[in-house]
Amino acid sequence: MTEEELKEMVLSNGTIPRHIAIIMDGNGRWAELRNKPRVFGHQHGMHAVRAVVEGCRELGCEALTLYAFSEENWKRPRGEISVLMKLLRNYIRRERENLRENGIRLQCLGRLEKIDPAPRKALEEACLYTADQTDMVLNLAISYGSRSEIVDATRSLCREAAAGRLEAEDIDEETISNALYTAGLPDPDLLIRTSGEMRISNFLLWQIAYTEIYITAVLWPDFAKKNLFEAVVDFQKRDRRFGRVKSKS
Repeated sequence: MTEEELKEMVLSNGTIPRHIAIIMDGNGRWAELRNKPRVFGHQHGMHAVRAVVEGCRELGCEALTLYAFSEENWKRPRGEISVLMKLLRNYIRRERENLRENGIRLQCLGRLEKIDPAPRKALEEACLYTADQTDMVLNLAISYGSRSEIVDATRSLCREAAAGRLEAEDIDEETISNALYTAGLPDPDLLIRTSGEMRISNFLLWQIAYTEIYITAVLWPDFAKKNLFEAVVDFQKRDRRFGRVKSKS
């Protein structure tokens, strides 16, 4: 099927995921297959970012969360990290006007204090510039780790309790959800991982308790709108029971 045919199938099938999360994997392998340095893959991966943002906006998704840079990625060679941060800064500067024009609000998830001043400033400015947009939220998970997120949420709740503003008996799932970086957003309906790897990689561990997972062998720089629509078509075939027994017809 063509991209347009798949898009029409998705739109006519009914349920559109409110929130899609993507683990963008395979940039390094994509570059190695072409006998190029890893940074070459990261550069081409930015085209895929634009494609999925546009695709989710066209489908009417409420939120898209992209795993851009993990806490563990700080262990990579300094040169590669520097290139990634430069690509991030350039992407934000180039795309922020387009995000605003399309009603997309940019948010960042993670321990942003670890990011160098120049890319962090670009991110903060773009978030402020798009803050009043309401059609879709684009979350960039940067310097992000789900265990760190849960630790930060726990510390926040402990501070509230120590100040006498929270009782232990009042803590429930909603309380914890509201203390996470993703507070105010629906949990992901669909998690896509590229490159064929079968792991979660410390991504949105609390939020994906009932998320449908879609694994594709496509490497991230080759991931296009067509691949996104294929993932959503597959999602629409799933029987989501959330622990319940399927009702009899």
